[in-house]
Order: sequence, then C-alpha cells, then structure tokens
Amino acid sequence: MNRILYILIIFVLVSCKNENKLADEEQRWQQHAENVEIIRDDFGVPHIYGKTDADAVFGLLYAQCEDDFNRVERNYIWAIGRLAEIEGEASIYSDLRARLYMTKEEAIENYNNSPQWLKDLCNAFADGINYYLKTHPEVTPKLLTRFEPWMPMYFSEGSIGGDIERVSTRKIKDFYDASEDNTVTVNDGLIRLKDDEPRGSNGFAISGDKTKSGDAMLLINPHTSFYFRGEVHVVSEEGLNAYGAVTWGQFFVYQGFNEKTGWMHTSTGTDIIDEFEETIVKEDGKTSYKYGEELLPLDSLEVTLNYKSADGLKNKTFTMYRTHHGPVTHANGDKWVSTALMWSPIKALEQSFTRTKKSNHDEFYEMMDIRTNSSNNTVYADADGTIAYYHGNFIPKRNENYDYTKPVDGSNPETDWDGLHPLEDNILVLNPPNGWIQNCNSTPFTSAGEYSPKKEDYPEYMSSYPENFRGMHAIPLLQKANDLTLDSLIDLAYDTYLPGADLLISGLLKAAEKTPAKTPEAKEAIALLKNWDFRVSKASVEMTLAQFYLNAYYKSGNIPTMTGNKRITRLGRFDYMSKTATPEERLEVFQTALDKLVEDFGSWKTPWGEFNRFQRLDGKINQEFDDSQPSIAVGMASGSWGALASYGTRFGKNTKRQYGTSGNSFVAVVEFGDKVKAKSMLAGGQSGDPDSPHFDDQAQRYADGEFKDVAYYREDVEKRATKTYKPGEKQ
Repeated sequence: MNRILYILIIFVLVSCKNENKLADEEQRWQQHAENVEIIRDDFGVPHIYGKTDADAVFGLLYAQCEDDFNRVERNYIWAIGRLAEIEGEASIYSDLRARLYMTKEEAIENYNNSPQWLKDLCNAFADGINYYLKTHPEVTPKLLTRFEPWMPMYFSEGSIGGDIERVSTRKIKDFYDASEDNTVTVNDGLIRLKDDEPRGSNGFAISGDKTKSGDAMLLINPHTSFYFRGEVHVVSEEGLNAYGAVTWGQFFVYQGFNEKTGWMHTSTGTDIIDEFEETIVKEDGKTSYKYGEELLPLDSLEVTLNYKSADGLKNKTFTMYRTHHGPVTHANGDKWVSTALMWSPIKALEQSFTRTKKSNHDEFYEMMDIRTNSSNNTVYADADGTIAYYHGNFIPKRNENYDYTKPVDGSNPETDWDGLHPLEDNILVLNPPNGWIQNCNSTPFTSAGEYSPKKEDYPEYMSSYPENFRGMHAIPLLQKANDLTLDSLIDLAYDTYLPGADLLISGLLKAAEKTPAKTPEAKEAIALLKNWDFRVSKASVEMTLAQFYLNAYYKSGNIPTMTGNKRITRLGRFDYMSKTATPEERLEVFQTALDKLVEDFGSWKTPWGEFNRFQRLDGKINQEFDDSQPSIAVGMASGSWGALASYGTRFGKNTKRQYGTSGNSFVAVVEFGDKVKAKSMLAGGQSGDPDSPHFDDQAQRYADGEFKDVAYYREDVEKRATKTYKPGEKQ
C-alpha cells in the first residue's frame, strides 16, 4: 500500500506541476496578446506593435502563422530534422544531416546558455505560434503541434537554406547507410527547385551625390523562390522598428530597413565550408583518428530517426561521428571526411536580431564584428549618408600553403582553421568616391568601379565568384545614374537589356553571315533578330526565339561543361555557343528551336508573354502549373541572361509554357533622410491562403512592375488600415 500511495503522490505532484506550467504559459500568452496590436494595411502587410521586443516577436510569429502556417511549420520540420516523418524514408538523410550538426539536447543546451534577452525572444517565438494554434483549432499541423523555444537554434540565420544545404545528403547516405536503395533525395531542403535559375540577389547602395534628394538610397532585391519570405513591419517600445522580408518562422527581419539604416544580403563567394580527410585508426575495439603524432578519440553518438511508411511510422538508428573539425559526412576512399562550417547559433541569432536595431554605421560595424553572417555579403546604406559593402563576414583563417577548394589532410595540424579573420581584414567598401556600390553575386573587385578592392590584397579564399551578366549589366547603369529618385531607381533595377542575349544572338547572327540559314522560317527569324535591341518585353518575339535557342542548345549536349578540373562558368558556356561552336552547329540548333516553337505554339512568332507566365493556383509549397488555368503574361527574364529583375521559371509536368518560381520575390527601394521613404513589391501576395484577398492581389502589379508605397510611420499605417486587432481576437 505504501508503494502505491507513493506512486499516487508522485503522479499528483507531477500533474499539478504540469497544470501550473500550463497555467503560467497561458497567462504569459494572454499578457503578450494584451501588449500587442496588429494592423493590416490594404495589401495585408502586418504592422505589429508590441510593448517590448518579446511582445513584438510574439505578434510577429502569430501574424506569420495567420499568413502561412504551412511554411512556418515546414521550415522547422526541415530545420530540426523531422522531414522524413511527413515525406518518407527518402528524406531521412536530410534529417540525419541536421542532427549531425546539432541534436535536440544540444539545441536545448544552446537555448539554456543564451543571454536572458535572447531567451525571452525565443520564448516569445514559441508562444506566438502555440497561441495561434490554440486559438485556431481548425488548423491541423502536419507534424508539429507544439513549438519549443530551442527550435530557433536550428534556424538562426535566414538565408536560402543556409550553409548546411551545401552538404550532400547522398554522400551522407552512402557513408551512414550504404544500402542499394538510392531513392534518397539529394540536398532536400527549404527551396530546392527544378529550374536552372542562378540563386542570388542584387544589392545597390547609392550615396547622396547620385540622388535628387541628396539622401542615400538602397535597393533590396533578393532572388529567392517565390513565397519564401513574407513582408512585415515590427515595432516595439524598446527601439525596434524594422520593415522588410522575414523568412517564415523567424523572429527578425532578414532583408530590410529601419528609420536610420538598411541592409541587403547577397550570396557570397567566400569560402566558408571546408572538408578534412581523416585518417581513421581502429584498434583494441576503439575508433580514433590521427592528428599530428596523436590519436584522438572519435566522438560517436547514436540517433534514432522516424520516417513515414505505408505501414505507419518506422525508424532507423545511426551512429553519428564527429571530429574536432566537424561531423563526419562522407568518405573519400579509406579517408573519412569531416565537413566544417559555421555553427554558432546563439551568436548567429544575436547578430540577426540586433542588426535590425542599429542606427548608424558605427553600430552596424560593431554588430558585424560578431561574424556569424556566414553565407552572405551585406550591402548597406543609412540616414547619415554612409554606404558600405561587406564581402562575407564569417571567414576562417587558413594556411595558404594548402588548397581548400579540395579536401585537405585533417591529420595535419597545419590545415586547421586558425580562428576567424578579424573584421578589419575582410573585404569592405566604405563610401567610395564614385557614389555607388553594387553586388549581384559576382566578384567584389568590381563592386565600386575603379574604387573597388584589389584582388591581390586578399587571400584567394575570400572570394571565388567571377563576374556575371548581372554585374556586367549593373555597372554601366550605375556609372551613368544621376539625380536618382525611388522611381528612377526602380527603373534602373528593372532595366530590360539582356547582355547574355546580346552575346548569344550576336554569335548566331555572325554564323548566319557565314552560312546562310536554309529554311524560309529561319531566314525570316534571323532577319527579325538583326534588328533586336536585346531588350525583353511581353510583346518580344525575339526574346522567345532567344530562349528556345538557348534551351535547344542545352538539350543538344554540345556545350562543354568542364575544362580540365574546372567547371565552365555560365559566361564561358555562352562564349562557346556564340564564338567557338561552328556556324553550322549554331544554325542547326536554331532550326531545332524554331521547330520546337512551331510544335508547341503553332508558330515561331510567339510573343514572350504568351510563353513566359505567372501563375498562383494554391498555397502548396511545391505548386504544379497548368496551361489551361488562368495565368499572367510577364515581361521579365531569367538572371542567367543578365536580367537585373530576375524571373526564374520552370515547366509544369505537361505544360508548354514556363512559369515563374524564383528571382524577384520581395523587392524594395529605400530612401533615407529626415524620414525614411520606401516602395516595395511582393510576388503574388502576402497570404498563402487562396481564399484570402491578399493571395494574389499583387500578381498583376508584379507582372507590370508596379510598386506600392510602404506605410512605415504610424499615421500612414492607420490611414491604410483595413483591420486592427489583438492576437486571439475573432476576425
């Protein structure tokens, strides 16, 4: 009896403790909700006002869930390593990759070790989502019925999938489960799409010397998959007042501005990930790895991962291995390979959030000295008139006697990272005399024209990206720009000239001069292309010809992709098609393109807008396309042509048309001064719900390049308010 009584007492105490915890949590939810006001403007953009930063974060996550809970949940299912539970065994190696870098226990430990202010924000993150689920019982999560404050530790930066997506899941599978089943999804992550659009962004910073007002300006033009980020405005009485794009499920504005500063990220070419080949020694039942003259113990940790099957949930158990370089991700012959990358979630979250509250460049520089913004460059402008460009941020020091573009010998202590480069050693452009800075995911050594940094002044590993068509396009436009306004900056950022088309089609025209086209259709099409100004528009038949010609060339298999051990760049491939291929080959491929156009559309004289479309049919993360359903003509083109306003596309399963999936998604132009002014654009609309008026209310505006004025100040927000409420209130 005493034992039974003891068990009952313990049960009652635990139950009371859980009930008290739940009561405390619900009381906290109510307090947050009372301290938050959400105003939706005429485009559905949520303007969240909170008493404290934590209140504002609570309201921000609640509003995000209102707009697209599906994407909020999906990002965390992926980040914490539970994707296979909804997608099946093929995704289990994406989950294993996440756990290789951090287990749940390690995420909790990081949360517990965070400063109190960051803990408060993480708590508010979880509270905002959990309160949304509590007050919206009609919403059925795919997996996560409760969110925890340690989850942001897995998802701390906000870039396109983050550094971890560069680690191959196929190689992880081959090492940890070398079975014959090869259904594994390679690099299954947040935004992988089946198109050939170069991922990246454009950032322009303009000094007052080049603007009509005399105030600095900033172009924020990330090229991501559509609907990857929402547009938000989040304000607190503790100095937070940030507007811009937020990656679904994160509690900080990732690309944006406040009243005094603006920040834009582009993907960097800095070497931030290295592979170390480990010499493994197995003896006396122990597994070690060689390091200098020592044998170091190999860390091992078991993890059991669940996956969905036709018979319900099943699981697999793996033994994960780590060295001091990082987790073992694959093998090269008899060498095990550790993959080192930036993994400092506390500091990364600190940098990501505090970035949004800086009021001048000195403060911004101090924030950048945290050095955890690993996968990005940063283009900056502020109300003091300062413009700046940071190429990379997290840059490990390396021994330049070794080639880190290949795996290095992990047993040699000389190959170890020697800490990080101090910020002052990194590539920085600050207030160049030419008055402009640009980065389009290309080399930093043309970022400010003649005032750009010099390549010979920096280690080779600080920059690997070459010049690209977008950079070549941007530089002459910025050199000629003067008296810029927000509208003329938009015009510049949407300039329709395509340097890639100029190169490719000029080569075709030269071929036609040497070897005349054989068919009447080809002769007529060549004559049309001779008068083309290499600009894209909805009405352009020439653009359609150029795209079908490029598609046919890629499908021909004639284009070399490697020279020696080096991959040929996009510029190099265009050079081949334009200059190296024989005239006969060029014209033969062009005839194939014409035949395909006639097959698909009945005529080669097909306007670009008839072929190049925008369509949003549902809120699914991976949407299918349908030629029989409504869509909108778009006069933009892929960044692979050098289009600054990038429009990446793919075909549906059975479509003749191509549909937008990536490129210009959230775009903003910002002018700083006594008061900040901005205009913005969002692909489709703010909401992921097809029944919402804001699901596609920006679709036609997007196709037409018609920006909306940003409501930043409270009086402007109230003038455009369509709905004002507190979280949890019935709408």
